[in-house]
Order: sequence, then C-alpha cells, then structure tokens
Amino acid sequence: MHNPRIGLIIYLFLNSSRVQKKRAILTVASIAWGTLSLLLLLAFGEGIGISTSTAMQGIGKDIAVLWPGTTSLVWQGLPPGRAVRPEIEVIDLLNKRVPGLFGAAGEIQRYSAVIKYGKIGTNATVKGVTWGFGELRNHIPAPGSRFIDPMDERLRRRVAFLGDEIAKKIYGNVDPVGKELLIEKIPYTVIGVMMPKVMMGNYNGMDKDQICIPITTFKAQFGMDRLHTLIIRPDHPEEMGAVLEGVNKVLGTKYGFDPADKRVFGTWDTVESSKSQRNTMTGLKIFLGIIGALTLIIGGVGVANIMYAVVKERTREIGVKMALGARRSWITGPVVIEGMLYTLLGGAIGLLMAMAAIVLLGCIPTEGNEALAMLGKPTLSVPIGLVSAAILGFIGLAAGYFPARRAASINPAETLRYE
Repeated sequence: MHNPRIGLIIYLFLNSSRVQKKRAILTVASIAWGTLSLLLLLAFGEGIGISTSTAMQGIGKDIAVLWPGTTSLVWQGLPPGRAVRPEIEVIDLLNKRVPGLFGAAGEIQRYSAVIKYGKIGTNATVKGVTWGFGELRNHIPAPGSRFIDPMDERLRRRVAFLGDEIAKKIYGNVDPVGKELLIEKIPYTVIGVMMPKVMMGNYNGMDKDQICIPITTFKAQFGMDRLHTLIIRPDHPEEMGAVLEGVNKVLGTKYGFDPADKRVFGTWDTVESSKSQRNTMTGLKIFLGIIGALTLIIGGVGVANIMYAVVKERTREIGVKMALGARRSWITGPVVIEGMLYTLLGGAIGLLMAMAAIVLLGCIPTEGNEALAMLGKPTLSVPIGLVSAAILGFIGLAAGYFPARRAASINPAETLRYE
C-alpha cells in the first residue's frame, strides 16, 4: 500500500467541499476573518509604534534637556540654596571638556515678543540659540532654507529661523525665506522655515510656533546672557548617564557646587523616556496580537468541527482501510493536510483582504489632523508576517490533528455496525 499523494488529498478536499458547500464556505470565511483581524490589529500596533517613536524624536533624538536650578548641598564652605545660571560661554566649554559628548547647545527664551511683517502683527516666543541647537532638537529646514550656522552666531547676524506654523501665520502661502521680519521693532532676515513634524512631548511650547535667532544676537538685543535651557546629546545613548556626570563635573568646577547634587539641574532624559515608550508599545502590540489570535482561534474551532464531521462521514472507509492493514499515518495524514488546506485557504484570503485594507487606509491624508498623525498608518512588517504564519500554522495543525487522532483510534470491527 502506497502513501497517499498530495494530489489525491487535494481532490478529496475539493470533493468534500462540494458536498458541504455552505459548511466549507463558512469555515474558510471564519479563518479569513480571523486572519484579517489579526493582521489589521498587528499592523495598527506597528503603525502606532512607528508614529509614536517618530513623535518622541520630534523633540530630538537621544537628548537630555537640563534646566538650571539651585544647589541643595553644602560645598567647600558654600551654603545650599544658591542659584546656578550658566552663561552662553559654557556651551563651548562643555563641547571641549566632556568626554563622550556628541554635542551641547543652549537657548534663552523671550515669551510674547512682538512680531511684525508689513501690516501683519502677532506675538510669539523668540529663542536665542547656539548654532548646534537645530541638529540636536531636530529642527530640519525646509528645502531652500537653512538653520543658524556658526558664522551667524559669531557675527551676531540678525537672521531668523521660523517654525512652520508661525511662518504660515505671518506669511500665508508665500515663501518667507529672504523676507524681512520685525522682532520687537528690529529687522531680521528670514533664512529658514522648519519642516512640519509631530511632537509627543515639548517644553516651553511647540517648536512650530517659535522663532529662533542666534544667541549672540539675542544677547545684544535683549541684554540676556543666562541660559534657560541646556541640550545634551551623547555619542551613544547608553552613555547618557556618564555624559550627564561629566557635565555636572565641568559646571560644578566652574560654578562651585557638588557634582553629585541632583537638585542643581532639572533633567529630562529622553533616552529613558524612549525605553518606557518602547515597553508600553510592546505591551500594546502583544495585547492586540492576543485579541487577533483569539479571533483566529474561533475560526480554527470551525475547521476542527468540519474535520470531525469528515472523520464521522468516512468512518466505514477508515475502518476498511485499517482492517486491510493501513498504517496509522495513512489515516491521520490526509485529515491533517485537509485541515491545513482549509486554514491556509482562509489565511490567504484574509491576507489579501488585509493588504487591500491597509493600502486603502494608507491613502487617508493625515496632514492637519494630529489625532490621525499620532495613530499612524497601519504597517505590515516581516515580524508580523512571521507571527501570523506561525499562529495560522499552529491552528491549522491543531484543527487537523485532534480529528485525525480520533480517526486513528477507530476500532475496525465497530465500523461494520456504523450507520
């Protein structure tokens, strides 16, 4: 007796499906729906993860934001409670002396500065920033524009870099690059506009509504030289702790405070924030995957039921085969493969439906809608495909195995009395 051929098994599968059309269609439909649900849930989880990660980096990738405060420890005879206010010059000092530092930048803010262009007037936050600020804080210039450079800072040029929303508010649809802008009645030339970006977190307001000018120009106009904020970025994210310690040591030496004093600078470490965000998104993806898998398991129960019915219908046939000496694998193999065929057919249909839905959802515009932008676009990835294939394979195997085991346990003598 020869092993059953795949072609014969497929023929029996199609023949059985024609006999029980409704049952077969409903079974395949349930698998397809479960596959569609699983893939869409995982794709939405992937899309949310990507958009959230992008939004987290809107403020800057792997940076720490430091706000100067007051000392809380006695240091070399000096009392606690002393305010520490670094000057502009410490940025160069940090860049030269802190090992493992990719870059440091500083900023000073002036809130509600009067801005005017022609007859259009408004109020906005104006920041005096060092030239490295743009790269650290992810201020990407739109095509045809640029951010503040070292020469602007050195020569105290009156140039301005605008957030995309404030640029639209002042200039409308006109390209502002090269045009004049009055900041507190002082003329500036617009050199750049920021590319739109999504920000999940911020401090002192959203970047899109603010204006950046060279910090030396800011000092000359407003007479302020004490930094409101320090931006720090290490060469590698895992070195953030060591770099922050190095910053405290350099500034502690200059301003006379204990480098171990945690109250001198308020610190927002985005590396740690990103870890928490990634853990949260991993939990969300697992949760969505479990929901989708449970939906798919319901379809698998349907496949198992139809295979139990197939075994019941073939009881006499199975009994005769076993009486003639058929091996156990000859009985179980066709049943398992038929169960897999039902599952794979439904899975393929569900995959095509999911791909079509993802393409259609990806065409929905998100510009101007922050909720849709944060939700992201559903995305299929290799891990999602592997997880879905593994779940489908397991369900198909289980849906065929248990009915096949029952078929193999049939007593050939009892099949003669089976009606």
